[in-house]
Amino acid sequence: MKPDRILPGILLMLAFCLLAPLLDVASKLAVESGIPVGEVTAARFLVQFALMLPVVLAMGVPLALGARAFGFVALRAAFLIVSTFSFIAGIRVMPIADALAIAFIEPFILLILGRFLFGDKVGPRRIAACAVGFGGALMVIQPSLAAFGLAALWPLGTAFFFAFYMLVTRSISAFMGPVAMQFHTSWTGFLICLPVLVVFRDGAVPDLRFVMPQGWQWLWLFGVGFWAGISHMCMTYALTFAPASTLAPLHYTEIVVAVILGLLVFGDLPDAMSFAGMAVIVGSGLYVIWRERVVARDARRVLGGPISG
Repeated sequence: MKPDRILPGILLMLAFCLLAPLLDVASKLAVESGIPVGEVTAARFLVQFALMLPVVLAMGVPLALGARAFGFVALRAAFLIVSTFSFIAGIRVMPIADALAIAFIEPFILLILGRFLFGDKVGPRRIAACAVGFGGALMVIQPSLAAFGLAALWPLGTAFFFAFYMLVTRSISAFMGPVAMQFHTSWTGFLICLPVLVVFRDGAVPDLRFVMPQGWQWLWLFGVGFWAGISHMCMTYALTFAPASTLAPLHYTEIVVAVILGLLVFGDLPDAMSFAGMAVIVGSGLYVIWRERVVARDARRVLGGPISG
């Protein structure tokens, strides 16, 4: 990879880390203003679809999907719906930075799932780092659990379902480009959300009822889809310029931005225990990334031999 191509990838990844928390801010503003969690989740997919449609038409991205491709996309969308719903339900009652830090155990879950589902080589040091990372998540959860009750566990759902979302993405990427994947996931996700909102519109399940937005609520809902679309397009294109191993450490910048925005917009500041947990999660994640680089380098030296660490 040429250095002159890596720099745009780094800048785009940093742009993602700056913009993605704005999606969380818009989501929290929406639910705090009275919009149900399910409606905010559906808005993300609808607005993202509307914004991406002219882009994919201009790019000539194929709009038709075969049965196999549609099945994978629908599964990917379903996992992303549950992951998004869980995160929004969490930030409704807890600081964005706390919820995001808990959700950042997703790479550890993905590593373990890759070991059992795909037979990926995962050695004892990376497994130990995963255990330490989970311990960091518990440090963040503990004060939130005491303050907000079981609602503090919602971000764990985000981590688990986003890990499954990434596994499906790994399978789809073999036959579908990232822009097409994102576009098809957006409209498929909204189609999945729509009948649920229709069935529960009268409030049998409060989080799934429908509320007609008023005033600023329209802006918050638009912001959810807008920032989701823009930020994830930045990440998509970042990966076309630089390898994931180069960009992955930069992802933790998102937590820093989330802390700043949470303080500025909502007056939320994680306590000392939460900050310590965040540091543990970030440290463990960076160690896992470093070990994966070492293992990949050593494997190349022995012509693909089965080395783990």
